[in-house]
Amino acid sequence: MTMRALALGVAAIAMIATPAASQIDGGPWEMRADPDLSALLDCHEESGRTLISAHRGGPTPGLPENAIETMDAVLAAIPAVMEVDVAQSPDGVHYLMHDRTLDRTTTGEGAVTEVPWSEVEKLSLVDEAGWVTPYSVPTLRAALEWAKGRTVLQIDFKRTADFEVVIDMIRETGNANNVILIAYTIGAASRLNELAPEMLISASIGDLSDVIAYTTAGIPKDRIVAFTGTRLPRPDLYAELDSEDIEVIFGTLGRSPNSIDNVIERFGTGERYSELGGGGVDIIATDRPREAAAALAETGRLPVAGECGVSRGS
Repeated sequence: MTMRALALGVAAIAMIATPAASQIDGGPWEMRADPDLSALLDCHEESGRTLISAHRGGPTPGLPENAIETMDAVLAAIPAVMEVDVAQSPDGVHYLMHDRTLDRTTTGEGAVTEVPWSEVEKLSLVDEAGWVTPYSVPTLRAALEWAKGRTVLQIDFKRTADFEVVIDMIRETGNANNVILIAYTIGAASRLNELAPEMLISASIGDLSDVIAYTTAGIPKDRIVAFTGTRLPRPDLYAELDSEDIEVIFGTLGRSPNSIDNVIERFGTGERYSELGGGGVDIIATDRPREAAAALAETGRLPVAGECGVSRGS
C-alpha cells in the first residue's frame, strides 16, 4: 500500500469518527446577523457572551484547514464565527487558501500565482498531520453560499485576492451582513470601507490613537471591530474600546509553542478563555474552538440558542 493510499484511509477513518450534525442532540448551530452584524455583536456583549472565531475554519485531525467540511463539523459542535483565507488563481478564481504555495495543505505543489484553478480543483486537501483527506479545495463562492444563514465569515485577504471581486461576490451571495473583512493596514481598511461601507472591518488596534487614525481615514467607528493582537491580554484597552462602542477580537492562536492556545493546552488552564471574555474580549480567535467553547460554557459565557441570532437546528 502506498503512503498516499494509507493516508486516504486514515483520513476516511477520521471523517467517520467525527460526529455528523444529525448525531448530535439539537443539530448544527446557526448564527444569523439580521438585520445588522454590529447589532448582533452588541447583543452578545450586553448578554455577557463571548464569541468564538475558528481560525482557518477550525481544523482537527482528518479535517483540513479552510474546508467547508471542517466548518460543518465545528458548527455541529459549537456556535462559532469562521475565519477563512482567500487567494486568487492566475486565471481569476478566488478560493480558500492560506499559504503562498499549495505544498503544505494540498496534494499539489507550486505557487498560488502560477497554478490555474483547473489544476487546483483536482487536488485533495491535506490535514495538519500531513494526511491526505477526501476533501477538495473550495471556491470562495462555495464557502459564501455555504455560510449564508449558518454563520459569520471573517475574510482574510491574501496578497493575490482582489478586494472588488470578493466584495461583489459577498453581495451576490447575500452575505453583506454576515462578514467581517480583515485589514492589516489603514490603507487596506480605507479601501475596503470605500468599496463596502455596509460591511464590518477587523482593524489592528494597539491603542485609541489607532482608532483616531482609522476614523480620520473615513472609517466610521461603528464599522470597526478591533483586532488587539495575539500576545498579551489588555483589559485596560478593552475597557477604552468598550467606551467607544467598539468590539474586541483577541487571538489566542499561533504556531509558536508559547501561543496562548498552546500554553493553555500544555498546562490545562482552559479557564483562561472565560477570563478573557470576562476581561472584555468579545471574540476569541483560536486554533482550539471546541476547547475554548467548553470553557466558556462552564461559566455561562458561551452564546446560547434563542439569543442574539443564535439557534440550533432540529
